[in-house]
Amino acid sequence: MSASEIADDVRSGRRSARDVLEEHLARVDEHEGEIHAFNLVLADEARAAADSVDAAVGAGSDPGPLAGVPIAVKDNMATRGIATTCGSRILEGWLPPYDATVITRLRDAGAVIVGKTNLDEFAMGSSTENSAFGPTRNPRDPSRVAGGSSGGSAAAVAAGFASLAIGSDTGGSIRQPAALCGVVGMKPTYGAVSRYGLVAFASSLDQIGPFSNSVTDAALLLEAMWGHDPLDSTSIAQPLPAVGSVLDDGVAGLRVGVIEELTDVDGIEPEVHAAVEAAASALADAGAKVDRVSVPSTMFGLSAYYLIAPAEASSNLARYDGVRYGLRVDGDDVAAMNAATRNAGFGPEVKRRIMLGTYALSAGYYDAYYGQAQRVRTLIIRDFDRAYEQFDVLLSPTSPTVAFELGAKTADPLAMYLSDVCTIPTNLAGHPAISVPFGTGAYGLPVGVQVLAPALGEPVMFRAARAIERSSP
Repeated sequence: MSASEIADDVRSGRRSARDVLEEHLARVDEHEGEIHAFNLVLADEARAAADSVDAAVGAGSDPGPLAGVPIAVKDNMATRGIATTCGSRILEGWLPPYDATVITRLRDAGAVIVGKTNLDEFAMGSSTENSAFGPTRNPRDPSRVAGGSSGGSAAAVAAGFASLAIGSDTGGSIRQPAALCGVVGMKPTYGAVSRYGLVAFASSLDQIGPFSNSVTDAALLLEAMWGHDPLDSTSIAQPLPAVGSVLDDGVAGLRVGVIEELTDVDGIEPEVHAAVEAAASALADAGAKVDRVSVPSTMFGLSAYYLIAPAEASSNLARYDGVRYGLRVDGDDVAAMNAATRNAGFGPEVKRRIMLGTYALSAGYYDAYYGQAQRVRTLIIRDFDRAYEQFDVLLSPTSPTVAFELGAKTADPLAMYLSDVCTIPTNLAGHPAISVPFGTGAYGLPVGVQVLAPALGEPVMFRAARAIERSSP
């Protein structure tokens, strides 16, 4: 059943939230040992939450739009009194004293949190192989990766462990694993969903968004989460547009641009390229006006991102010093203790990015690297603005390839980084984008098509995504 159907049944009393939850927990018990979607399954807490929803229904109250819907939460969002690890040893033993705003909003909407999902350490990765707690496997083929960094959330939805999930997207970390696992994944406009309680990776890029099995369910979850939050200084203060009510408005007259630089980039598998062209044709058949568009500076997005994101990470991760919380490894003095703690607590990929970022921000190199990357970011924003003067939405692949085998790229960081070449430009611009499953590619594995829109263009983006979903092979 879809999340929308579950919520309708629970609110009407046709099904109990407890029964829905037990069905999902049974799947977790049966398959989690193979998939490893979760770092922590919250069975007892979930049962208590489901019973509260049922009690509210029994008393004649409306528990909310997500009543009784099982949801999985990426393990980099603070949950009060419940371990939040970010997939890292350095946060060992940390129990947050507060809930992230999105957690509060999910509970207020009646959702039942099933567990905290696995991720690449501090959300740094494209395969969920960088977790200190082991890799997550793809439910479509357990010999392959689930994508990253929100691979646990994508796998939880694809495996039926939860009807919905949330992840964070800094350079494609929702959309890329969604494409590889064959589910819907969406990054909202920067500032549309509160980041309060999200453990920071790169603060100017991070954004929380939904995973689901359908575009309709993604809209339902997005509307439950987004909106202004005074606890987040980057939160958009203005009212946000309705999404769910326009899903079935169709695409007649909509102007759709297929991004040349992302669709024809080196490394795109033929089947992925064909899926994008087929999705564009389907939109044209549904009444949209489809053409190709050039967004030239997107070809520099990967290079700019891997200077800006590590620079921000090197600053954000400086707080993990062994003094205030988490892991502490003793040393002869404070400096030795700091170094020993970080050496033991951080994994290789996190160390690599901290060093990259520190170098880019260092005296004598700041302007040449970080400053230049920010100028490229401005060019990307301007190129997107010009494209959106001609088109309402843009189209591209989500991932250049289908899910690759576990271990295939761990020894080659650049090959791994190229997994996000199609998703990174949107993060640099702060715009929304959604990945929709569209048929299969090599080895019969899922392919994702990405729909992009300008800031706060979620309504038109969801209309296009819904049309693509309807015509998916």
